[in-house]
Amino acid sequence: MKCPVCGYHESKVIDSRPAEENSSIRRRRECIDCQKRFTTYETIEIIPIVVIKKDNRRESFDRNKILRGIIKACEKRSVSEEQMKKIARDIEMHLQNQLQQEIQSYQIGEFVMEKLRDIDEVAYVRFASVYREFKDINTFMNELKGLITKRGKLKKK
Repeated sequence: MKCPVCGYHESKVIDSRPAEENSSIRRRRECIDCQKRFTTYETIEIIPIVVIKKDNRRESFDRNKILRGIIKACEKRSVSEEQMKKIARDIEMHLQNQLQQEIQSYQIGEFVMEKLRDIDEVAYVRFASVYREFKDINTFMNELKGLITKRGKLKKK
């Protein structure tokens, strides 16, 4: 690592620790030549993800957009801000780990619903009602029946 003070090309690591919610590593370094200390951050190279919308438009993936939808679904529910942020982070990490540069928007919506179903069923139904564009009460009731059936199967295990 090049020293920002003297430009020497070698340094030694004095201290390393996780930073930014364990998504990077902060390293304290010391220049071998001038002994000045400086800090560097090591992060994973992020592959840009493009989201393909229903109308085939493409836009850059935005974790904050997912988070806004989750926050709206969890409004007045006992879901903590940290839980909501974790869902958005987990989905982003899942997408990055797939190493695909493009993903359909409906797949992201399914990931969100899967996570919300495990945390809060009301938030799940709220998100599903917007995401799946429920047209009438019958569509809504079918979703609820599916949720109740799934809950019943989980309790039997």
